[in-house]
Amino acid sequence: MLPASGSVLGIDVGWSLRAASSGICRLDWDEQTISWTLAHFTGHPESRAANLAAVAGNRLLLAVGLDGPLRGDLAVIDRYRTAERLLSQKAIASRVSQPGSSRSPVGRLLNHHTNQFAAMLIAGGLVGAARHEHAVHGLALFEAFPTSFLGLMLEAVEKGPRQQRSDRYYTALVANGALERLLVHHLPGRRLCGALADVRNHDERAALVCAISALGVAAGDYVAVGDADGWIILPPRRFIADWAQPLVDGWNQAGQDRLSR
Repeated sequence: MLPASGSVLGIDVGWSLRAASSGICRLDWDEQTISWTLAHFTGHPESRAANLAAVAGNRLLLAVGLDGPLRGDLAVIDRYRTAERLLSQKAIASRVSQPGSSRSPVGRLLNHHTNQFAAMLIAGGLVGAARHEHAVHGLALFEAFPTSFLGLMLEAVEKGPRQQRSDRYYTALVANGALERLLVHHLPGRRLCGALADVRNHDERAALVCAISALGVAAGDYVAVGDADGWIILPPRRFIADWAQPLVDGWNQAGQDRLSR
């Protein structure tokens, strides 16, 4: 489903006015190469707008992954969603950091700022039409969660301090080659123009993972968990670790049950 050349975008949503806690990544490819452009910035509206314009440019974006709760109508969610509940099952939570609730104070803030980014993207008119099965909007905007995305790809996961987990997962998947294999799975026959190991900023790493999630959405090759309150996009099934495969079976069955009602 992916064209010979194209672009997707990933955004790590932050809101601090002091720390540069938001990240953005545009991932591009042509017939020979895969490359990415990265930036991190504060939550000041001017900084958001400037970095979005600078990184996204005037390219058509086949899909955009945002690291935050997202409904297609950009409504306030303010509840503990199915996606959050399923990714907090004991089998996952004992290994991988789970998402917080959209009902919590932090969850409400994250939902609010995710909606702000989504509104900017919609107004910009550069996001392509949604063509994936779990679309929540007419445009290809979707919810990513880098920590679970990465953690579900690892057979052995050391939890450690919560705030460092996604960085440890990223480092492990770069070291064992899985993250590069995933890129080449979506875009075979290309070479990477940069080294994944050279991406060291936490928020830029998260944005890059959101952009890799967007490749899966653009290709229609991913696992999704959730319902009408939001679908979180995860790696293609063949890249999910063996220990999590029974959970994916349960998510798929639950989705079929909801559709048959």
